[in-house]
Amino acid sequence: MNYTPKLPEHNHNVTPVSPLRELLVLLGGLLAIIVIVYLLLGLGADLLVSHISPATEQKMAAVFSSRFSPHNKPTPREKWLQSIVNTMQEKGCVDLPYQVTVQVADSKVINAVALPGGRIMVFSGLLNIIRSENEMAFILGHELGHFENRDHLRGLGRGLVFAFISTLMGSSDGSIARLVARMAQVTESGFSRSQEEAADAFGLRMMNCVYGHVGGATDFFIHMPKDLDPGHIGHYFASHPENKKRIQALLVLQQKMAYQSGPLTPLPVWQKDSEE
Repeated sequence: MNYTPKLPEHNHNVTPVSPLRELLVLLGGLLAIIVIVYLLLGLGADLLVSHISPATEQKMAAVFSSRFSPHNKPTPREKWLQSIVNTMQEKGCVDLPYQVTVQVADSKVINAVALPGGRIMVFSGLLNIIRSENEMAFILGHELGHFENRDHLRGLGRGLVFAFISTLMGSSDGSIARLVARMAQVTESGFSRSQEEAADAFGLRMMNCVYGHVGGATDFFIHMPKDLDPGHIGHYFASHPENKKRIQALLVLQQKMAYQSGPLTPLPVWQKDSEE
């Protein structure tokens, strides 16, 4: 009788599933768990924001004071920006538990941000491209919308959660960590875009309250440098919506609220000279 060697029909030491498939399943499960944890922690951060008092927020603002220390004397640009914000608050266009202050940071960055404690940081790169006071008023009103909705605190809380998740992933394979970070970024961008859209609507309301019309509200998005527009595909990975969609949403809201267009208020002479 001849013996013919062969493998057993069932070998418990060898998986019948492709190793690549097992890797993909394990990786997918890991990513799903991390994203769920991120969302739950982010939700917790959002709930915590509603319980932060203005006094506590002022204490949090001290963290940023060292980096963005105020000038001994406000510059002409800062006085101009502050006057616009003061008008919005004095007219009752917005009801915040603190007086908002505006500061200009010398940077080529084209942006403005709302910081804890009622501070708006406007970068000089933004001031160098605006073309009317109305345009700037919309941007400032947009930032006031972030204060009204407490987006600045939500963004800070979610940023801490993101940093925590990134730290946990720091000891794992770099490519996996980058993939997880990218997925979290896409998820977070969805929240940010909705917040930006709400702030745009708030900015439009501020303009109508101050000027009695919303002329110039969409100008910034029209002449914004093209490299800052995330575009139709890129906006899914950006915190701000696509410019065309923002313009369209503002025009629809203007029609819905029966806001009128009106003349633009020119920039101060010194502002025009600084652009040159």
